[in-house]
Amino acid sequence: MGDPIVGRDDRPRDAPPSSDGSRRPHDATLRFEYESPARARAVARAVAQEVGEIDGDRSAATVERDAESVVVRVVADDLVALRAGCNTWGSLVEVAERTSGLA
Repeated sequence: MGDPIVGRDDRPRDAPPSSDGSRRPHDATLRFEYESPARARAVARAVAQEVGEIDGDRSAATVERDAESVVVRVVADDLVALRAGCNTWGSLVEVAERTSGLA
């Protein structure tokens, strides 16, 4: 499994928009490192299909690949939604890792 590197930013409500254009005050970045760009690409493609499909009223996420890394950014209105979003997206990455290892 890629090792997640987690960062969190608790901006005040009047903070400027996040990089995804939202004004949600909380965000976390989950970065998963892989042994090859091909493995990172397979995981990113699998997980990226869910962007926009499972966003809730209080949270959203983006998925990007950077060489041998997959970066998931979760933004949320509150810390409970942020935690739930991180758990959801972390689980999706875990499933993608397991299934990409079978292919």
